[in-house]
Amino acid sequence: MFVDEAKIFVKGGDGGDGCNSRHRTIVNKIGTPDGGPGGDGGSVIFEADPNIHTLLDFHYRRHFKADSGLHGSSNHKKGHRGSDLIVKVPAGTLIRDADTGLTLRDLVRPGDSVIIAKGGSGGRPNSRGRNAQKGFPGEEKTLLLELKLIADVGIIGYPNAGKSTLISRISGARPKIASYPFTTKEPVLGVVRMEGDLSLLAADIPGLIEGAHKGRGLGHKFLRHIERTKILVHLIDIAATDGRAPYADYLKLNEELKLYSKELANKPQIIALNKADCPEAKAHVKEFKKKLPGKKFLQVSALTGEGLKELLAAVSKKLKSAKNEE
Repeated sequence: MFVDEAKIFVKGGDGGDGCNSRHRTIVNKIGTPDGGPGGDGGSVIFEADPNIHTLLDFHYRRHFKADSGLHGSSNHKKGHRGSDLIVKVPAGTLIRDADTGLTLRDLVRPGDSVIIAKGGSGGRPNSRGRNAQKGFPGEEKTLLLELKLIADVGIIGYPNAGKSTLISRISGARPKIASYPFTTKEPVLGVVRMEGDLSLLAADIPGLIEGAHKGRGLGHKFLRHIERTKILVHLIDIAATDGRAPYADYLKLNEELKLYSKELANKPQIIALNKADCPEAKAHVKEFKKKLPGKKFLQVSALTGEGLKELLAAVSKKLKSAKNEE
C-alpha cells in the first residue's frame, strides 16, 4: 500500500534529575555536597532512508519518544545521557508542525537528517547554598508528514489516457490496467533502463481532472508528486476513445498545472499523443497540428510499443538538458 501522509506525535527524552547528596564523615557531620548532575534526554532525529518508499509504518505506530536521561547519583556521578531515537522516513518527506503549520524540514536527499525534538537538559546537582534540580522535559511536537515522490520523469494526463500501460511498457512497474478511468489510485514508480548502463525513475501519476488544483479528485494529493520531477511527459488520448477533445484536454491540464504552481507549469514537457495506432487518431492528430503549429509532439502507442523508442530518446535528451541547467 502506498501511503503518502501521516500525523504523528514525537517527544524528546526528559533530562534526569540532579542528585541531592552529601558526603558525611565523623569530622564533618553536616556533610559536603557530592551529588551528580542528571543526564540529558535523547533527541528525536528524522533521517531520509533510500530503502523506505512510503509512510505506511506511521499509520501503525504514531508515538515516538527518545530515552530519558538517568538521574545523577552521589560521589559526583553524572547520570547517563538518554539514547537518541532515529526515525527513518522516505527521501522526499516534508515535515510540518501540525499546530503551527510551519515547515520544519524537507528531507530531499537520502541521508538528510534533522533533530525534530530535542531532549531535555539534565538537572543540576546540589552544591553549596542550593538544592539539586529536577531534569527538564524533552520537546514534544505533533507532526504532519507529507511525502513527495522524487522521480526524474512524471507521466501526466487525463484518466484513461494510457499512463499505466505506458509505464508498464517502458519499466518493470506492473500497475493495475483496465479500460475504465481512475484505475490508478496512487502514484506508481518504475525504473526505466536506457541504452548502456543509464536508467531513470518515472512516476505514473493518477489521472487529473478539472479542478485538480483545488483538490478535486484528490488533485492536491496527486499534483504534489510531480513537483520534484525534472521533466513531464504529457500523455494525451489522441484517439478520443472516451469522447474527449484531445486539444481541449491539453489546454485544460496545463491550466491546472499553472493554477497549482507556476513552477510546475514551467517544467520541461514532452507531448506524447497516445493511441496513435487507432483509426480514429488520424483526424485528431491533424487537428492537433493545426491548433499547435510549430509545437513538437510524438505519436505513440503504449499498447503496441509504436514510437516508444523515440519517446525515450526525447526523454533522455530533455532530462540531460534539465540536469545541465540545474
